[in-house]
Amino acid sequence: MKQAIFAFGIMVCALGACSRGEPDLITIKSDTPDEFAIVPTKPLQQPEDFASLPQPAPGGRNLVDPTPEADAFAALGGNAGVLTRRWTEGALVIYTGRYGVTPNIRGELAASDLALRQRRPGRILERAFDVTTYYRAYRDQSLDQHLELKRFRASGVRTVAAPPEGSVER
Repeated sequence: MKQAIFAFGIMVCALGACSRGEPDLITIKSDTPDEFAIVPTKPLQQPEDFASLPQPAPGGRNLVDPTPEADAFAALGGNAGVLTRRWTEGALVIYTGRYGVTPNIRGELAASDLALRQRRPGRILERAFDVTTYYRAYRDQSLDQHLELKRFRASGVRTVAAPPEGSVER
């Protein structure tokens, strides 16, 4: 009987150690539809003057393209034209890159993240039963918001957006 239990334990360990390639920390099924990929366009309208239509350009805007920021701004009583005058996407990219950029930052981050996840693949039963190990894998990179709030308040920084003192104590 002891030999059967020992053999069963070895078999469970062997199956749990089998790797499926890149570790999957959050188990989201990829065969499901992405409901956020469908964005409705504005209704088509015939312009009063066809000469007022913008010239077609790669990456240019279409009159029926959704503009959620401008729509929300206008719904709250603002002038949506201010958004396009002040900042354009090109100006924002130039401003954020003023100190230089790493050309392949996404590739570098993906490689370092893969290396981190391979160093922390999860325990045997977590892998066997497809349990997420995301939060444990990234625990040392997370910020304790309550501790930071205490630290800010102790140093005299105003925290007007945080809950009142005493309601967040841990």
